[in-house]
This record gives sequence, C-alpha cells and structure tokens, in this order.
Amino acid sequence: MSIAENRRARHEYHIEETYEAGVVLTGWEIKAIRAGQVQLTDGYVLIRDGELHLIGCRINPLRSASTHVLPEPDRTKKLLMHKEEIKRLVGKVEQRGFTLVPLDLHFKGGHVKAQIALAKGKAQHDKRDTEKQKDWEREKGRLMRHKVSGGKNA
Repeated sequence: MSIAENRRARHEYHIEETYEAGVVLTGWEIKAIRAGQVQLTDGYVLIRDGELHLIGCRINPLRSASTHVLPEPDRTKKLLMHKEEIKRLVGKVEQRGFTLVPLDLHFKGGHVKAQIALAKGKAQHDKRDTEKQKDWEREKGRLMRHKVSGGKNA
C-alpha cells in the first residue's frame, strides 16, 4: 500500500534500477505517516559514511503529538539496506554519474519501506519528448474511447 509518491522523479530522471530500503522512524513520525502527513517531492538520498540517508522528506507532525516530544518535520532519516547493496550503489553513484532518488514510501508487513531508484538526470529535450509522448498516449486513449463508444465520427 503506497503512502506517498514522488511523481516528479520519473519526469526529472531516467530510472535505471529500483531498490527497497527500510526507514528508521520515530513514533510520532509513524503516526503522522499513517495519517498521510508526508511529502516526498523534494527528497533525495545521500550516501554518508557507508550509510544511506533520506533528506528532504517532510513529515508534518500531528496536532495531537505528545507534549514531551519536539517534532522535527525535515529530520534526516536513515535508510536500511544490506552492506553489499550499499557498496554496489556507492560504486555506481561515484563512477557513472548516477544519483539516488526516492520514488515512494509504502507499508510492507507493518513496516515503512522506501523505494529508491538509481537514476540519471534528464536533459531538457528529453523532458519535452516525455511530455509529447504522454500527450500522444492521452490523445490516443481519448480517440479509442470515442471510437469504441460509437461517437459521431465512428
């Protein structure tokens, strides 16, 4: 079940590979995520000291959060993956110019997981080509529905 999705990532980057990582969260963050108070749009993944960190993922605290907890909405969250996977990612990011972007947050077995992608940034003309392709697919679907439903021109 998807919690939050980073739709802009698929527009801005060529997605090469996807991975699933666990997310280290505090209690108030879990409650806020269950209430849908999470935003992933400006998030990115950084590799620091052989560990993955999710930066820019905003979790807005609930008003009913505990009084003894000081919620920090933009806190850096640690991502959990096997060391071998992290080493492979480090090599690709450093050598081939890839970047790591979060695609979505979802529940899996009661735990919050992040789907992250190894991606390369798109050039401006690639973004325009993607937009043209989406527009054509939308128009094609519209024409097919019109034809199937027995429109005037069918």
